[in-house]
Amino acid sequence: MVNQASMTEESAYMTSVSRPEDFDGFWHDAMSELAGFPVAPEIEAIPLRGTDFAAMYGLSLTSIGPYRIFCYYSVPHGGGPFPTIVRCPEYSSVTLVPPYEERRSFVCLSVGARGQRLSDKPFAAAYPGLLTEGIEDPSTYIYRGIIADTCRAIDFLLDRPEVDQRNIVLMGSDTAIAAAALHPSVLYLMATAPILYDAVARCAGTDEYPLEELNDYFRTYPDRADRIAGTLAYFDPLFFAPMIGSETLLNCQPDGGIFDRERAEPLARAFAGPTNVFQQTGYSLRDFQANENWLQERLRSGRR
Repeated sequence: MVNQASMTEESAYMTSVSRPEDFDGFWHDAMSELAGFPVAPEIEAIPLRGTDFAAMYGLSLTSIGPYRIFCYYSVPHGGGPFPTIVRCPEYSSVTLVPPYEERRSFVCLSVGARGQRLSDKPFAAAYPGLLTEGIEDPSTYIYRGIIADTCRAIDFLLDRPEVDQRNIVLMGSDTAIAAAALHPSVLYLMATAPILYDAVARCAGTDEYPLEELNDYFRTYPDRADRIAGTLAYFDPLFFAPMIGSETLLNCQPDGGIFDRERAEPLARAFAGPTNVFQQTGYSLRDFQANENWLQERLRSGRR
């Protein structure tokens, strides 16, 4: 069995961020803006990516802006509806095709947010650089759009007959946590180390990418530290977590990592729903198997 433990003890780690008074209103306005744009899906088969057990599609959707985003969408052959895995945008330039093994049994959606390749017109993100794009104000910060893009992909799924809407899992870091909060219909969340969690305090103790981008920014604009901290508070997973009632697996890093068990505890305790924490071993295969077992146990138990 996977060594998963609920966080119940107080942590020595104290977060430094304060919840904005208008946090709820800020995200209500963002979701209202998103709702004002039609989903407008365009689906085109990608025969080269198809298999004998699933069809692969390129999917385009309209998000706030308006901005057209690209996703990979895989649907198993045969009768549905199917449990569904959503791979939310990560901090990388490329949106990957859903894993071969997952496509055998599940509807799979890999979301390409604005700036990522295939979703890079008219905006092509820079890596490094994306983490501070528009960071001077929460209304212009790039993650407002990226989180909206993720929510838009879920909007699409909730209107699809091949999707078992009782069995949707979101996988990812910051964007997955935010989307699970803003889309309470999601049943499961598998979260990995978030970037934006207590980001200003954590970046001061590391030179790891991408948090080092914040350090670079503060070295260039030392007088903007308080202003940037104010922006990042609107995107901190700590304030989304109390809105999440879904069952959550939170992955933390081995001891000494910038999101190790001690640092993860305040976030783990903040989730409203049942939350297990898995401390990664550093052995990629073993960690993958632990997450895969958690995922399969939940989604397969929901199969009709």
